[in-house]
Amino acid sequence: MADVKLAVIYYSTYGHNHLMASTACESARDAGAEVRLRKVHETAPEGVVAGQDKWKAHAEATAHVDEAILDDLEWADAYLFSAPTRYGVAASQMRAFMDQTGPLWGAGKLANKAVSAMTSAQNSHGGQEATLLSLYTTFMHWGCILVPPGYTDQTMFAAGGNPYGVSVTAMGQGIPEEAKAAIRYQARRLVEVARKLKG
Repeated sequence: MADVKLAVIYYSTYGHNHLMASTACESARDAGAEVRLRKVHETAPEGVVAGQDKWKAHAEATAHVDEAILDDLEWADAYLFSAPTRYGVAASQMRAFMDQTGPLWGAGKLANKAVSAMTSAQNSHGGQEATLLSLYTTFMHWGCILVPPGYTDQTMFAAGGNPYGVSVTAMGQGIPEEAKAAIRYQARRLVEVARKLKG
């Protein structure tokens, strides 16, 4: 029986963050965690999504993925969030989900849970670090225990050297193998720390 319950919550427009989140889920399960993969609700108008072929295709391909609800946050011992960068902060769809968490926060139900984050952007200086730091600011308000990967494993250097969390340059389809290795490490580290916190 899994001793750590992990909610992997993502938003993805074209598929990069979905692939990142899915990679993290595999690693977390291998590390012994019970995992829920959840996407946040799409807030862009349906016509906008339908008007961009790649966006529409990804929405259709992931229609089977359950949407995140507040119960997923209450259920979990740890969280891993993944969202694309938009102007140096997380995509508004992710922010819209986080803005609903007031009742849980007010009841102290988000506190003392391990949390980590990942992101992507179109270029290597597209605001990824700012996005991760802005997410961690929210998690600090929640009272979570931040678990960034830091420079605690060589995979982080190979993936670009971002100590705050894996950040992927989202060009074309897929993500590089070195990024996948870093994602797997970040997920394992999160599960290991969450396990220690549960005692």
